[in-house]
Amino acid sequence: MPTAGTPEETALLGKMPSDSMDDIELKKIDLQFPAVRSMSRDDSAVSEERVETARGSVLVAVQGDRAKPAILTYHDLGLNYISSFQAFFNYIDMRALLDNFCVYHVNAPGQEEGAVPLPDDFEYPTMDELSEQLMFVLSHFGLRHVIGLGVGAGGNILARFALANPEKVEALCLINVVSTQAGWIEWGYQKMNARYLRSKGMTQGVLDYLMWHHFGRGTEERNHDLVQVYRNYFERQVNPSNLALFIDSYVRRTDLKLTRELEPNRRKESATLQMPVMNITGSLSPHVDDTVTLNGRLDPTNSSWMKISDCGMVLEEQPGKVAEAFRLFLQGQGYAVKLSRKLSSSLSAEGMIKVPTARLFDFTRSASLDDSDLLSHAHWSNASIHITENPISEAVAC
Repeated sequence: MPTAGTPEETALLGKMPSDSMDDIELKKIDLQFPAVRSMSRDDSAVSEERVETARGSVLVAVQGDRAKPAILTYHDLGLNYISSFQAFFNYIDMRALLDNFCVYHVNAPGQEEGAVPLPDDFEYPTMDELSEQLMFVLSHFGLRHVIGLGVGAGGNILARFALANPEKVEALCLINVVSTQAGWIEWGYQKMNARYLRSKGMTQGVLDYLMWHHFGRGTEERNHDLVQVYRNYFERQVNPSNLALFIDSYVRRTDLKLTRELEPNRRKESATLQMPVMNITGSLSPHVDDTVTLNGRLDPTNSSWMKISDCGMVLEEQPGKVAEAFRLFLQGQGYAVKLSRKLSSSLSAEGMIKVPTARLFDFTRSASLDDSDLLSHAHWSNASIHITENPISEAVAC
């Protein structure tokens, strides 16, 4: 039973704010989903240049000091350099990379932001011709060799360029890349998408296919905000007729004709990518099996396969893991890219990177790191780096 207090306590309780509070009914509350991802030019440090090629001009965006080593990027279907790479290179762990490299973002013809419709009589370049355009890009900027970073269709184009010009490509990072020609199911879907894009624009069916192509299934449950941003982008900022031409070119691609040579003495003569290759996919991507096929056609001594968990579009959904893997990959090529004192928790706590045994010594040959960043034996033993002879023999997810 409550007891009566002193007159002072009674007066104090009478002045408590709770006595004057009323019930409030909230009405007309609208949910707003923040656009956490910008899809427009918002980086004044990026300059754009038109490069004339034998098959028309392409737009190239340059980011960083042009005196530094070059990274060449190429985007996937429905995207351009802004929607594919802007957020990744602005990620906090990637900003330090721009102190060591200059990035050249290549846009496929007619896929850049604000692109005007291509002429009706324009014959879109084939995948091989798109790869040949890259030689004009290198000549325009005076680049002797580059490091390639390609996603999907863009990775296929970079792989073709690397096969034809191995002396121009030091290393390749390929994400969700298909190395075979289109199957009947893909051919049918893509042909139907191209037809709708020409006649009706961005229909719901085409939109759903693009979302599946980039994110896989179940994206709404994983990241609703990111889904909304990309849906709005595909609906409002993509030129449908130009995309239809790019899709037609991609679906008519030929097999890369890569073969893994099992005889060690003949590996240098085999028809495969001779430079180091990091092959990345997301565990929820529809292209996982395609990346496994690609991995089986590469030389196991200079290639690695990496599957990142809980994502399909790895650059957007797991940029921290990709950034850490990419920096280690570049260090393996002898570039002095500074590492933090501790490896990213996204890798050390949750996952592993697979690298062939032959590449272990490459990762330690970077001699100009700070003392705090030296890759000592203790440093590697604490990190979740697992060595394997054949990356295809065991699936490891980050």
